[in-house]
Order: sequence, then C-alpha cells, then structure tokens
Amino acid sequence: MNEPIPVTRDVDHGTAKLMPDVDRERAWLLTVDGAPQSYVDLDEPTHLEFEYARRLGHVLDIVAEPGRPLDVLHLGGGALTLPRYLAATRPGSRQDVVEADRGLLELVTEHLPLPDGAGVTVHGADARAWLEAAPDGSADVIVADVFGGSRVPAHLTSVTYARETERVLRADGVYLANLADAAPFTFLRSQLATFSAVFGELVLIAEPGVLRGRRFGNAVLVAAHQPVDTATLTRLVASDVFPARLEHGLALREFIGGARPVRDEDAVPSPEPPEGAFGIG
Repeated sequence: MNEPIPVTRDVDHGTAKLMPDVDRERAWLLTVDGAPQSYVDLDEPTHLEFEYARRLGHVLDIVAEPGRPLDVLHLGGGALTLPRYLAATRPGSRQDVVEADRGLLELVTEHLPLPDGAGVTVHGADARAWLEAAPDGSADVIVADVFGGSRVPAHLTSVTYARETERVLRADGVYLANLADAAPFTFLRSQLATFSAVFGELVLIAEPGVLRGRRFGNAVLVAAHQPVDTATLTRLVASDVFPARLEHGLALREFIGGARPVRDEDAVPSPEPPEGAFGIG
C-alpha cells in the first residue's frame, strides 16, 4: 500500500499544505502559511481533533434533538470538518459552505472529497456578501469560522453583520463563531457587546487559561434568541481532554464590561496571534 504524501499548493490567500497523520490512516491536517486550519479523518468524520472544533461540535449536538436534520450555513470552509461532522451526526441536513479562497476549496474537494449524498454544497464567495444575499429565515444554524490568515476579517465583526446573521436565521436559530483573542480581550469583549445588541442569549466557551488571561486562544461564541441548554453544554465542554469553561448571564455581562458594539466604520480584524499560539491540539 502506498503511503500518503503531503500536498502543497499555492492558493488564493497563501500556501496550503495537506499533511497525512501518521497515526490515523486517512486523516489529514490542513495548514495555510504554516498555521493549522483544519483536521479531517475521512474514515471517522465525527473525530474532531482541534479543541475549538470539539466545542463547536458540542453546541451542534444540543441545538436540536439528536439526529434531526438541520439547514446550516457555514461561513469559512477549511477542510470541511464540521460539514462532514454534521452529515454524519445529522444525516439529511442541507449545508452550504461559503469560502472566499476558491483555490483552497479546489484543493480540499480534490484531495479530501465529500462522501456521496453528504448534502453539502460549497461556494467560492465572500462570507458577508453571501450572507447579505441569503433569504430571510433560511438557516437553523450559522457557523462562522472565517480567518484571513490567522485573523477574523473586520467586515465580519460589526452590528450590521450581526443583524444579517439574525435575519438569515430562523426564530429558534443559533449563531456560532470561532474567535481568538488574549487579555485584555478588547476584541472578544467588543464581539460579545456587538452580538448582545442583536441577540437575547449569549454563551462563551473557552479554556480556563485563556479566560484568565494566561495565553492567547480560541473562544466559541454562541448567540440565539431562545435559551441555550447551558447545563448540558457545561457538562460536555468540561468532560473534554482539554476542559473548557462556559460563561453566560451575569458573569458574561461583567466580562463585557464597558465594551461597545462595533460599527462597520470602526471595525478591525481580530488581533494577530503571537508566534506559535495556534498549536495542534
């Protein structure tokens, strides 16, 4: 049997590399300009290697009764890790994936093809432009995992953008975002303030060391109008190999403090991560 070999290709926004995992037969790590972007096990699509991906997966598990198909809009494609996860855990779901880097999409769909009947359609487009053209009330869930390099683009951080996500979601819909920051959390607090101006319910999930300001890291934002099952979610994220903490209610309002919602004209990208901040884990 031939050993899988790494694949390197210049894509629209950098150099992408697919590297095989020596410990898992058909598993691959995707990096862009050296920064880890996605991990996929083609034989086991429910395996979520990255900590933040597992936290997003936990939320996707509890947004509706187990196995119920969902209409999901993914902003940011990567290696299509979460679309594959949902296709396996909620068969029959209809999923649209919007990825601005068409070269990256071509690389992923060529080397890591989706299974037949996955119900996933990929689109090469800007996330906000696609969102603004999407029909009202057309999604149960929006998952935003968009990074230009290692930074969330500025145009996906404003109140205007948040209102668009609310418009596209159904009344009981849920918005999820993968964000990244470090103390003093200027960006993260501004995002929480922005989405609290639009949605009635907010939840933040992150590793305790990140929340205590000890290191740069990912944080998962959950926004909805209906109450989120925080009790179940707290148990799920606490039981991971790298446990996370869940903040909501008064504690989250105190964390936001005096941060103000972001206007389009004031929007900035998320901060540049320090060297080596995004390890594999």
